[in-house]
Amino acid sequence: MLGRIAFFRFIDVFGDIKMPISNNSQNPGSSLIPVYRPDLSGNEKAYVIDCLDTEWISSIGIYTEKFESYFSNYVGCGHAISVSNGTVALHLALHCLDIGPGDEVIVPTFTYIASVNTIRQTGATPVFVECNLDDWLIDIADVERKITSRTKAIVAVHLYGAVCDMLALRRIADAHRLSIVEDCAEALGSTLDDQHVGTFGDVGTFSFFGNKTVTTGEGGMVIANDKALADRLRKVKGQGQSLDRRYWHDELGFNYRMTNICAAIGLAQMERIDAILFRKRQIGALYRQLLQDCPVHFQHIQDNVVSSDWLVSLLLPSKSDRDTLMKSMRNRNIDSRPVFYCAHQMPMYDCGLAYPVSEHIAKSGISLPSYPALSDDDVAKVVDVLKSCAGFQ
Repeated sequence: MLGRIAFFRFIDVFGDIKMPISNNSQNPGSSLIPVYRPDLSGNEKAYVIDCLDTEWISSIGIYTEKFESYFSNYVGCGHAISVSNGTVALHLALHCLDIGPGDEVIVPTFTYIASVNTIRQTGATPVFVECNLDDWLIDIADVERKITSRTKAIVAVHLYGAVCDMLALRRIADAHRLSIVEDCAEALGSTLDDQHVGTFGDVGTFSFFGNKTVTTGEGGMVIANDKALADRLRKVKGQGQSLDRRYWHDELGFNYRMTNICAAIGLAQMERIDAILFRKRQIGALYRQLLQDCPVHFQHIQDNVVSSDWLVSLLLPSKSDRDTLMKSMRNRNIDSRPVFYCAHQMPMYDCGLAYPVSEHIAKSGISLPSYPALSDDDVAKVVDVLKSCAGFQ
């Protein structure tokens, strides 16, 4: 009984990740459609209770191994190493590729800030590049322009479920002997030519935050095909402790381990990932259909890409007042969010340069409710409110 009480207290905390909570304080009794809500309708509860009943609640337990195995089989990689969140997944990858002071790492400025912060955390210098106007992803030509003798790696960010041109990036990286880290935080389930993201580069990283396609509350995964690199990733995430000699630490490490409880939730989520992705893609297609006659632009998906449709996002007309629009939609019980701000505009990264394409997308982009429990009627309601508030009707 105590285990079950503890579990439900855990769910109370875990439930706080809904984006945002599902009521509107300005209009009590009305239901707000949030941007995201995790789907915990599978074996999550049973597996977490098993962790509590068996008292395996820390980083050792059967669910960690099961989750990693299921994940590696799903994405088609040699090795999957679970970690405590998506940000440390990036840092661990960069660190284990021996990136540090004096090195430069190319990264798009239009991305979530973790893609950039983790470069700086190694002591290396982030070098910003533009993105494409059509798919909002890393501009290959700008990558080539920014390579110097100090460049050591490229971070390819698969934003909102779309996929970077990994074949071109791989050719560039091989020609200049650079490493590639794929930031797949938003792209679990996305493929290029039937190959899953994260398997084109040297290392792929994933996030399982509460608004991701698969969630563990907080959590992440690092994948690699090279066994020696994978062994080092696993060793360094556990304080640099030898993998075969307990309490022997022969290199600098970190405590980036995932708990057995989080892995239990992740395993339950992965058991239903095909159904989750199927519904999210239906939602994405319905948004595009219902808004096809409106002056908005969706992120373009290449013909050889299957997107996870993680967070359906679009660009508003250039003269739109996005903040006012979002506020008006919120007052009518539809939540939304802006897309990411450009990293080069942040105070700690302000380089005095302009990236007009990225800045345009960051200023005009909006993300709509995209969680798998949305009904078709919910999507239609979101679209009706968006059209009305934007003056598209």
